[in-house]
Amino acid sequence: MPPRVAYFPDSFHEVNGVAHTSRHFEAFARRRGLPFLCVRAGDRPQAVMDDGSVWTLELPRGFLSFALEKDLCFDPAFLRHIPLIGETLERFRPDLVHITGPSEIGMLGAALAHHLDLPLAASWHTNVHEYLARRSDWFLRLLPERQSAATARKIRNMALATAAFFYSGAGVLFAPNSELCEELAQRTGRPCYRMPRGVDADLFHPSKRRRSTDDHERVLGFVGRLSVEKNIALLVEIEQELELERKGVTGWRFLIVGHGGDEAWLRERLHRAEFTGVLRGEALAVAYANMDLFVFPSHTDTFGNVVLEALASGVPAIVTPDGGPKSIVRDHETGRVVGDEEFAAAIAMVLADPARHAAMRAAARAYAETASWDSVFEGVYAAYETILPGWERAGNGLHGNCADCR
Repeated sequence: MPPRVAYFPDSFHEVNGVAHTSRHFEAFARRRGLPFLCVRAGDRPQAVMDDGSVWTLELPRGFLSFALEKDLCFDPAFLRHIPLIGETLERFRPDLVHITGPSEIGMLGAALAHHLDLPLAASWHTNVHEYLARRSDWFLRLLPERQSAATARKIRNMALATAAFFYSGAGVLFAPNSELCEELAQRTGRPCYRMPRGVDADLFHPSKRRRSTDDHERVLGFVGRLSVEKNIALLVEIEQELELERKGVTGWRFLIVGHGGDEAWLRERLHRAEFTGVLRGEALAVAYANMDLFVFPSHTDTFGNVVLEALASGVPAIVTPDGGPKSIVRDHETGRVVGDEEFAAAIAMVLADPARHAAMRAAARAYAETASWDSVFEGVYAAYETILPGWERAGNGLHGNCADCR
């Protein structure tokens, strides 16, 4: 029999990688008929919903909540839900608890796992240490250059050490890319398995393109949170460089999908751009397919769901050599992996060669077709074996290979 999993995600309904993965995880459990309880924050009635094998417990955040992002909050009084969560866990009878990070929900899930003597799994989705360093830029700019660099390193190292201490309480860890897995395993002394992301290759598809065949304007796309840690300032520099130096690129514009705290700043400075706000489902798929290149300058993403969605839509991507996106994009095949100062030149190189661009579009789609969500979560369930020694995989219908996850 498969294990009974109690899942405590940092976010579920929001627009970010944790929420996106969590929704697909719950959907996977429904498709496979797996016993799965999802305890999450939300606005639905505070009640346990038993839908066959999958249970959900959605709990409201209270008036003490404060914003971490435009659509993500932290509630320091979330502990008030312990009685209902405890009662639900007693009824569901989980074999293990899986958390996604040090949010109020994650900390509560970890504490309950310890209290109930249940094995704990934890997945790392957000480079909190990099985010803190980026969001300290306003302060660091006030310091002398040498002191600023040293302080930034201290902020990153302290945040990473604190996060690693929290994650060391789990029996098994998951991370989106191999480099992060290796670092977490070294810092925590826990086994860490690679948990990449999948993509809905039917929803995100080149056939969703709605632009006329005689529309020769080049569309440079970005999808994501409009905030400093996504390095969106580089989009402004790219526009300026393409306009001033031309680089052989004419008739182009940006298509910006998303929202965030720095949206007004970007709107003021990016002149050749259309801002759509947040898009979902079919509207998002059409937006991707209407792009000619995906431009993603983030240095902090642990994976980059949006990059994989762009590739599935037949859109090559330009990404940095930092973080998870570089593990998705194959340089010169499905896009380019370049430093900040090379983005404009890389865009020009691809768009100036129609044959190269067409080959990259085809290769991008072909690669994305190999990335299924089912294979991701089969690997997660296979890795649960390491903390559930009595669980027999035979006959449970899950065939993920732990070795492939490392």
